[in-house]
Amino acid sequence: MIVMVMDGQGGGIGAEIIKGIRQYYPDPDMYILALGTNSTATTNMMKAGANKGATGENAIIRTSNRTDVIIGPISIIMSNAMMGEVTPGMADAVCSSKAIKILIPISQEDVSIVGVTGEPLPHMVAKAVKLLRGR
Repeated sequence: MIVMVMDGQGGGIGAEIIKGIRQYYPDPDMYILALGTNSTATTNMMKAGANKGATGENAIIRTSNRTDVIIGPISIIMSNAMMGEVTPGMADAVCSSKAIKILIPISQEDVSIVGVTGEPLPHMVAKAVKLLRGR
């Protein structure tokens, strides 16, 4: 299975997701791609255990259709999110991808999602990682 983890800014959420995947699925067949909106995010996700990483709009657009699952904060589907780091092209590529999307409802944007409780990030990451089972 090929899993694309996308994050921006410092890559902290993406790094936590990758660590969680590696702990829960030690299987070497789980191939993780770290896609950052900037090089700092990509670097931090690579340090967390991704197999390969790339940075920027073109990398995200091209990789989105070549993966089985895309995981990241909900901002990755919002144009101009993360202080403008998520371009409209990136958001469109993620939304249009045939990959299964697992989104963590944490965002600094002016968006509220009704029905979502404010759980701590580690709990949300654990739930997201468990969703990979059966994919």
